[in-house]
Amino acid sequence: QMPLVEFGGGPVQAGGSLRLSCRVSGIPFKGIHVAWFRQAPMKEREFVALADWDDHARYSDSVRGRFTVSRDGPRKEVFLQMEKLKPKASAVYYCAGGTILGTTGDLYSYWGPGTQVTVSA
Repeated sequence: QMPLVEFGGGPVQAGGSLRLSCRVSGIPFKGIHVAWFRQAPMKEREFVALADWDDHARYSDSVRGRFTVSRDGPRKEVFLQMEKLKPKASAVYYCAGGTILGTTGDLYSYWGPGTQVTVSA
């Protein structure tokens, strides 16, 4: 079992919605910030959103107003609700955890294997 594992990816039509989840195990859920990143083929990894250990959210400009990140403490899950999806959102989505709060991937110690999101036009 990996410390972080993503669920919920798949194909979706433009304008549709998906909810991703990041399941945390083996590490203290309350002791880490959890961020979402995405990476499309031949593109750099991109910050999407985060929920810090106080459940305060931060979003990239590209998704603000359409994506919502939240934490469920008892379930030890972090959700990314994605609305009004656009084809440019197609990417592998990763959740990342760590004790340092920020929007760059180098700050995070734990990474899930990723889940593919494909938005068709």
